[in-house]
Amino acid sequence: MPAQTPISWKTKNQAANLLLLVLLLLMLFLADLSLGSVSVPPAQIIKILFGGASEKPAWEQIILQFRLPKAITALAAGSALACSGLQMQTLFRNPLAGPFVLGISSGASLGVALVVMAGSVAGGLFTLNSHALTVLAATAGSMLVLLLVVGVSARIRDSMTLLIIGLMFGSLAGALVSILQFFSQAEQVQAYLIWTFGSLAGTTWQELAMLLPVCGAGLLLSLFLAKPLNALLLGDRYAESMGVPLKKVRFLIIISASLLAGGVTAFCGPIAFVGLAVPHLTRLLIPTADHRRLLPSVMLGGAILMLLCDILSQLPGTEKVLPINAVTSLLGAPVVIWLIVRRRNISKSF
Repeated sequence: MPAQTPISWKTKNQAANLLLLVLLLLMLFLADLSLGSVSVPPAQIIKILFGGASEKPAWEQIILQFRLPKAITALAAGSALACSGLQMQTLFRNPLAGPFVLGISSGASLGVALVVMAGSVAGGLFTLNSHALTVLAATAGSMLVLLLVVGVSARIRDSMTLLIIGLMFGSLAGALVSILQFFSQAEQVQAYLIWTFGSLAGTTWQELAMLLPVCGAGLLLSLFLAKPLNALLLGDRYAESMGVPLKKVRFLIIISASLLAGGVTAFCGPIAFVGLAVPHLTRLLIPTADHRRLLPSVMLGGAILMLLCDILSQLPGTEKVLPINAVTSLLGAPVVIWLIVRRRNISKSF
């Protein structure tokens, strides 16, 4: 009986930390709705969310039409990118793998670049007229790369080879984007550059109706894959010896990670760092390799980090908004550097 005490204490400690993450998420969600160029009291926000009338009708418009969709987008994007990053790190057993290692983001970027900048090359044949067209182009580009990666994964057994091929797809797409930039006009290059900054504010309720099911499907699939992901931590051969259908599981992991990363990139632009850093940061509070606990914790951690970055990007009290990509990198890169220096061998997390 005494030998079970440390395990019980560890489990209770992880449960307390998970509860802490949930409370922090709720606080940041309320803060994200409250802060901005116009401050809205938290009490009024709660009243508006539950269908009550606020003291100022303008507050209802600000919360329901602008800030609430943006905050929900932050929740979905943060959870999706963090979960996708964890799956890629486990699949390739590489602590520096992120959600975009398979070239999904590069494919989305190429799709947007073709719509934004191909007009200069094709004599004005294509022009970018709406955010919906950007989303459609990014979705088409990411799906094209996804189909290529899935086709290759069906023929290759080695995960590291698949990783290299994914990186090559990304490099090829990046080269095509560079060519388009070289022949494009300054205004078109600037429009594409602004898209690469990433943004949570452009998502409408109609677009959320498409983004949330995509992210929900990817997250549910990742939870279904928790046990196979645990087996993959010890290598492909061990997983096969445990009866894990390696090709099928790898295919499903790629589909899940691609849905999550591709969906977020299509609607919000390429958001860096979250998928790479959150799995490592989450393990500081929830020190476990069991994906049945780690996946929900990472989802919470990703949502928390994205909400925090969104709050900081708004520069509360001003009308200026920083690019979300800049904030995620500025906030997280020093933390990961500190984590690597502190542990000296980050691969021990696997």
